[in-house]
Amino acid sequence: MKEDQNITCAEYIKENSMESCRCRLDFTLTEDFKGDVYFYYGLSNYYQNHRRYVKSRDDGQLLGRLSLTPSTDCDPFAYADENGVRKPVAPCGAIANSLFNDTLTVFSEDLNEEVPVFRTGIAWSSDKDIKFRNPPGDLKTAFANFTKPVNWRVHVWQLDLNDTNNNGFQNEDLIVWMRTAALPTFRKLYRRVDHSKTGYIPGLVKGPYVLIVDYNYPVIDFKGTKTFIISTTSLLGGKNPFLGVAYVVVGTLCLLLGIVLLVIHVRCSKSTTEMINVNPRTPYS
Repeated sequence: MKEDQNITCAEYIKENSMESCRCRLDFTLTEDFKGDVYFYYGLSNYYQNHRRYVKSRDDGQLLGRLSLTPSTDCDPFAYADENGVRKPVAPCGAIANSLFNDTLTVFSEDLNEEVPVFRTGIAWSSDKDIKFRNPPGDLKTAFANFTKPVNWRVHVWQLDLNDTNNNGFQNEDLIVWMRTAALPTFRKLYRRVDHSKTGYIPGLVKGPYVLIVDYNYPVIDFKGTKTFIISTTSLLGGKNPFLGVAYVVVGTLCLLLGIVLLVIHVRCSKSTTEMINVNPRTPYS
């Protein structure tokens, strides 16, 4: 809900031309989260695996090779109007245009402070080091002849004004989003808790917390949902029940199929004696 109105943020931004909305969600951790703690955002009923959506990007542009003629794969998100002037979009395409842009902040009520987090170290190193590059020189100058995607609130060189190394095409929020999910329900890494700060060295302790959401990303139109996830990792990675459930279901189906085939074999197959006595004159049964 919006803090000062009795309506949801989704309704508010729809009525106010996508104006940002802030809401507050209180929650309590009933047990300590020990070790490295990670924040994720999750989306449901969101088909990032759609063929046209997956292709809607310009990999040459994302490598810093800017061109005033973006790839045709980006259509219809290749050009946009800025102050009455039609300009190429950077980054172009449907994937970049739909970048998740909610701001999620966790506040500890026991420590009376915002939980410190890292905005970097969330993308695959192979993506950041190989697939994404910024154009040389000052980013604002480099992107002077380009405009932002239609659904963005800021330009690509303004994604992280506090860290120049996490800006432009090398912004890790952008890189994480550009790696499309295979299933319609998915989660993506959002932040890492900074465990070097006092009070967070052992992990995230149990107690009351507040999630502050700067709500910019509507999901009602495609009947989706958004979730905020706090998780830790082990030697086997983060907790994800999908593979376990899939293995159990497939294993059960294989077992049932094996039993059915065994019954068919026992009841319908020829005996060993009958098979031995088969000769050219044996009639078909």
